[in-house]
Amino acid sequence: MKAIVQDTYGSADVLELRDIDTPEIGDGDVLVRVHAAGVDPGVWHIMTGLPYLVRIMGYGLRAPKSRVRGYDVAGRVEAVGKNVTRFEVGDEVFGMCEGSFAEYACVKEDKLALKPANLGFEQAAAVPVSGFTALQGLRDHGKVQAGQSVLIIGASGGVGTFAVQLAKAFGAEVTGVCSRTKVDLVRSIGADHVIDYTRDDFGETGQRYDVIVDTAGARPLSHLRRALTTRGTLVIVGAEGGNRWTGGIGRQLRAAMLSPFVRHHLRMYIAIGNKEDLQYLKELIEDGKVTPVIDRTYPLSEAPEAIRYLAEGHARGKVVITV
Repeated sequence: MKAIVQDTYGSADVLELRDIDTPEIGDGDVLVRVHAAGVDPGVWHIMTGLPYLVRIMGYGLRAPKSRVRGYDVAGRVEAVGKNVTRFEVGDEVFGMCEGSFAEYACVKEDKLALKPANLGFEQAAAVPVSGFTALQGLRDHGKVQAGQSVLIIGASGGVGTFAVQLAKAFGAEVTGVCSRTKVDLVRSIGADHVIDYTRDDFGETGQRYDVIVDTAGARPLSHLRRALTTRGTLVIVGAEGGNRWTGGIGRQLRAAMLSPFVRHHLRMYIAIGNKEDLQYLKELIEDGKVTPVIDRTYPLSEAPEAIRYLAEGHARGKVVITV
């Protein structure tokens, strides 16, 4: 099969389209014929090996342990392991795995769900990683309730576009922060208010928010806390920004250490893929409460260019690779 492979850490130039063996599945695995795969910042981090803490966390000190990139996946079931009971050959599925930038991917049964009936493969592939991240950040760590005021920083990005829609589905009053050219997009997906950060500073408006979800990774904790209510919650998403050693994880750790000593609740987390949350997202999508936002699609052979585009930071919603 054809796949996007890398043998060493580096820029997108280290990625190559090669013919490799189709993955073998275990008893609890599903072999998926990939039709589309989403691109998320995690792909860039593993590709570059940055921050260096990523390598120490088990992804490989000198080279990536997993040679094929990609996490989000959508496609058709090609084969199932003998212990798999939830899927059969021919099912249209979406989920999360390692190595989705390929014609076939091996996926754990508990990381898959049937594809939403109202989505094509490209849209479905945009959901898992960013959807998990937004859902768990808002529901589990932000504990968003109906009637609360929620600020989403980076509202036009992959996670941000899901976060805006999910916060609205939870009954919150939502304010999105983005650049001028993306204001209309953020408003179109349900934001009650939109702040153009190139013109206005949300920390200086006097407005206070019960929950702030920061997906952008650039602002200091002191600045973010100024916009919180007295006992508000800050949820830091992802590991963007920072230095080459710890990246944005350094800011997350500082937040965790500070939280016990202040009235604000400062939260850090790593999203975990699971079938329950995937099914929950599927139901919200089929009910019309959440719709994936896709900026661009690229063929598998242009995966390096897709990652370069995402890394520039200008994407509106998700970037997707078609196979």
